[in-house]
Parts: sequence; structure tokens; C-alpha cells
Amino acid sequence: MNNTNPFHSFWMAGYECADHLNAFGIRVDLINTTGHLHLMDTDYKNLAPFKISTVREGVRWSKVETKPYQYDWSVVGNMIQSGQANNIQQVWDLCHFGYPDDLTPLHPQFTNRFVALCTAFVQFYRSIDPKSTLIVTPINEVSFLSWLGGDVKGTSPYCTNQGWEVKYNLMKAYIKGIDALKAADPSVRILTTEPLINIVPSYAATSEEIEHAAALHEAQFQVTEILSGRMCPELGGSADYLDILGYNFYYNNQWTSAPHEFLDWKIGEANPKFIPLHQLLISAFKKYNRPFALTETSHPKEDRPLWIKMIEAESQKLLQAELPFWGICWYPMVNRPDWDYLHDWHYAGIWDDVYHTDSPVRALHVPSAEALLWAQSILNK
Repeated sequence: MNNTNPFHSFWMAGYECADHLNAFGIRVDLINTTGHLHLMDTDYKNLAPFKISTVREGVRWSKVETKPYQYDWSVVGNMIQSGQANNIQQVWDLCHFGYPDDLTPLHPQFTNRFVALCTAFVQFYRSIDPKSTLIVTPINEVSFLSWLGGDVKGTSPYCTNQGWEVKYNLMKAYIKGIDALKAADPSVRILTTEPLINIVPSYAATSEEIEHAAALHEAQFQVTEILSGRMCPELGGSADYLDILGYNFYYNNQWTSAPHEFLDWKIGEANPKFIPLHQLLISAFKKYNRPFALTETSHPKEDRPLWIKMIEAESQKLLQAELPFWGICWYPMVNRPDWDYLHDWHYAGIWDDVYHTDSPVRALHVPSAEALLWAQSILNK
């Protein structure tokens, strides 16, 4: 098992690449909507003052597979070349919530099509870059995608009460996809990216509600349990598939189960039930004893600098404990809209957008930029 840290920088930038059908059946394409696809060279050059040289990108499965088993990698090729020209290491999501129009995770050919995508991507990537370390996230946030499409009709297949079925099929494809990636190139590194959450009972909870909250909390690890072979061994999971474990943590990742209420996180105002990030990550680390990273984190609007300072303080504790904590990815690095309400922009990036024409112009959010530079200096990363 490879324990070498492959990331070129501790701090990373994530560019929103969701390409799924939203709650209204509209195909989103946020790498386009945010302007990143057209401003990629600018976005990469903007990272220089922050010494960020590793980014998360996505191939957009719904775009590259033009017909079953037929691919157009031209845009991805341009992205790879932009990374090379700007000395940026790209970590690739193959499925970031989206898949072709004729597929859902419940389709009998979903796994076969995903396996073929994995093979085709590695072959194409190596035709352009035969030597660098290739890091791949096969499917981003299986836990969330299963809930979104399987339980609350937020995306295809627009189901309710089918979350487990969707998750099971996604994990079948995930495991077979890793096999395909490794068959095409045994050196490929696998980065999981799953939500890190904390679900707790309310203060007035009954014993049944307490047990229910605990079960919901533990369910967040089903993806890594299946991937490791501890759960659903018939899918072929193995501890060998646990390479680098990525955890996505946002300001609204902790809540009470009933009633559903988010836990305040701010210093001096935090809910007593709010568990500090470093404790959640240490608990996850003890489960699998694998290197890990914070693969998504951010906060909208004016509290961005406060969130960065909190992330710094929590990360400091992990580094002081000498744990294999390999990085922090601010996600998204540039402003992005809501998936369902595309006119509603989140303002959670280090860069906002000013629209003078149909194309965005990057506007640095100075308080967030200053907080990020401060955090980098304190962590010496």
C-alpha cells in the first residue's frame, strides 16, 4: 500500500464541476457557469500568491461520453494542457453527481459504462501525460448523491426511499471502476471524497430517537466500509482500495436528527453538541488508519474569514498530533451558484465574480484572501 503523499501543495483549490440534472430536471454545468472553463489559465495564475499548486477538477461524464462507449476528451485535453502550462497538479473527479442522459445508478448497464469511462480516461490522460502521478476520485460524495437522487428526488433517478439501492449500485461501479483504473495504470492513486458529518439527538430526545441519531451518524461511513470490504463483501471491496481518504466538511455538516436543526459553530456561540473538526477527523482516522485530507470546505459570505481561522486552528491540532493529514481544499475557489436556483450565488469562494458582460470577471474577496494567507503562515504550509 502506497503511503507516499502525492499532493504538490498542502493547500488546494477546488473548482465546482457538478454536471447533474438538478431538482427541476435541468442539466447544470457549473464549470461553465462559473466561467472556470474559459478563465482556467487566469484562475490558475491567481493561485500563485497562495502557493497553491494542486487543484480538484472534473471531467464531466455527462459531456465526455457523447454516445455509449464513445468519448470526446477534447475539453479535458485542453484542461490538462492548461494545468501543465501553469505547473498545476490536477486531481480528477470522474463522476461529480452527473452521468449521461440515458443512465442512472439503477440502470443495469451503469457499472459497465462507468468501468469503460475509467479505462478510457486513464488511456487518454497517459497519452498526454505519461509520467506524472495521476490522482482520481471515481465518484464524488456517494453518500450525498445516494440521498439526493434516491431519497429526496433532487437528481436522477428522482426516487424516494431508494437511497440504499442507489448507494449499493454506485459502490458496485466505484469498486469495479478502481479495478479498471488500476488495470490501465497500477500507479493511479485513489482519493475518496465523502461528507464528514455529526448527527446528534435533541436535548428532549427519547431513547429511540437517541438510537436513531446514532445510526444515522454511523451511516456516513457506509461508503468506506463497503470500499474496504467490511460491509457488502460481495461487491469485492478490500482494504487495499483505501488509499487517501478525503472528507468534505462545511458549516452545515452538524445537526440534530429530530427536529432537523443545524448546530452553531462559531467560537463563543457554538452549540455544546457541536464537535470540533479535529475530533471528527481523528475519529475517522482511527477507523481506517489511512492518510486523509480535508477535500472540501468553505463558508458563504461574510463569515468566510472566520471559517478559515477555525480550519487553521483545527488543522494545527492534527499536525501537532503528527497524523498523516495531507491537505486542505477550499471548495469552491471561485464563486458558484446554487444547483437548483441558478440565480442564487453562494459567495463562498476566495474569488467572487463581477458581471460586466455575459462573462464573469474575478474579484478577490480580500478579507478571505488575507485570512488564507494568515492561516498558511501559521501552519507553515
